[in-house]
Amino acid sequence: MLQNNTQLKSLIDKLWQNFWEGGIANPLTAIEQITYLIFMKRLDELETKRERDAEFTGEKYTSRFKGKFQIPGSSESINKNELRWSVFKHKPADEMLLHVQMKVFPFLKDLNGETSPFTKHMANAVFIMPKASLLVSAINIVEDIFKEIEKDATEGGHAFQDIQGDVYEMLLSEIATAGKNGQFRTPRHIIKLMAELVAPQLGQRIADPACGTGGFLLGAYQYILTDLVRNSAALRAKDKPKLQKDEDGFERAAISAVLTQKVKTILDKSFVGYDIDTTMVRLGLMNLMMHGIDEPKIDYKDTLSKTYNEDSQYDIIMANPPFTGNIDKADINEGLKLPTTKTELLFVERIFNMLKMGGTAAVIVPSGVIQNSGKAFEAARKLIIEKAELKAVIAVPGGVFKPYAGVSTAILIFTKGGETTNVWLYDMQADGYSLDDKRNKIAESDLPDIINKYQLRTSSKSAIVENNYDLNLSTYKEEVYEEVKYEKPDVILKKLSEIEVSINTGIAKLTELMK
Repeated sequence: MLQNNTQLKSLIDKLWQNFWEGGIANPLTAIEQITYLIFMKRLDELETKRERDAEFTGEKYTSRFKGKFQIPGSSESINKNELRWSVFKHKPADEMLLHVQMKVFPFLKDLNGETSPFTKHMANAVFIMPKASLLVSAINIVEDIFKEIEKDATEGGHAFQDIQGDVYEMLLSEIATAGKNGQFRTPRHIIKLMAELVAPQLGQRIADPACGTGGFLLGAYQYILTDLVRNSAALRAKDKPKLQKDEDGFERAAISAVLTQKVKTILDKSFVGYDIDTTMVRLGLMNLMMHGIDEPKIDYKDTLSKTYNEDSQYDIIMANPPFTGNIDKADINEGLKLPTTKTELLFVERIFNMLKMGGTAAVIVPSGVIQNSGKAFEAARKLIIEKAELKAVIAVPGGVFKPYAGVSTAILIFTKGGETTNVWLYDMQADGYSLDDKRNKIAESDLPDIINKYQLRTSSKSAIVENNYDLNLSTYKEEVYEEVKYEKPDVILKKLSEIEVSINTGIAKLTELMK
């Protein structure tokens, strides 16, 4: 976890403090502005890498920074190369501020053309920078942040970094909040665990109905790239160094030679996300673009509302939808039949509806969903047991989502249209990090054990149905009694007699001493 990097944490603190002192007091505004700078930096790095790769392989590649850019509201055009981070960062302070505001940021907003989701959601975005000195200091700190991330990636074995998400998570911790809509970011190692269990494949459509910064979509993307390297005999030898165990014990690969144009074209169409927070949508779009997905499909939409109509379209869904309580009954989509207004239940049904027949979901729910005896809770469990194959229920300890929330949760894994026979119930005790607010790395972790034992099916469907579809793990735990062997009575009596004699002797000696 990058948040355990003290040097990086110090740089984030410094960047945060600079924006605060510079007059940007709204936390989410500051986060968004910082994200724009990170995106500018990352875009330049990504394009530089692609240009070098194309030169090395002899393939044709047209950089985003090639050609002219027509400055909005002006007859002037500028060479796009002048809009690169590596170029404008050397300009004098006042000139640089004007350059970024009037040229670089408008270029970014129109990066993918008029019809792209990115351009649509960036239309109302504003680059707010009160003074040139703040921009200069921010650019210098962002440079240091990227140096530290590169160092962390090299020394810590992190081949694939969710830069946007990691920095966003660290910024969120500065304001000690779970976000204005009850969202909190899922730890990266939990995302990796869920990706391992559902195993997304190249060509499958993968979605998240409440995607935030896009962490689950990136987790699936990373898994697919790793799987391509792992299963490619031709690439195995030369790409073996890129397949390394990370700090959480997962084998992961960097963007590698498997990312051919053909593969890239498929991946660009594979990931779809939705969120009801415009800031999250922008962050998610930029996050995916920073990792090589040039045309991400993340949109502003309430997937529980009447405006959403994309049922039976996805092969894989990975999600941690927000637990915000109740929504207005009049706003609920007609396709959602559960007798409730609780979002945690409606999202389970929404995810079920979004899946194709044979599609698989891994979704995080509050523990009430698996054990609450209410009518709607039972109906939600019945849905995924009777109309899907409920494969696993993994109880997750409450501290996993600290410092944002201490809520106990569970991971549900189910396949639409399958038949539930036996369900694997697992009680996770440790995830490799301390379960307090600090979340320090520890040796104990159940994650490898979960992956190794996932195919086991321990609790029968009939037992679950008999218990009103209760999925609380304690209901099905078998009591294990350890046999205790006792000595024969005459042996015990002899020992007691010896103890009695010893005590009497001791009392006699003590009496003598007292005299």
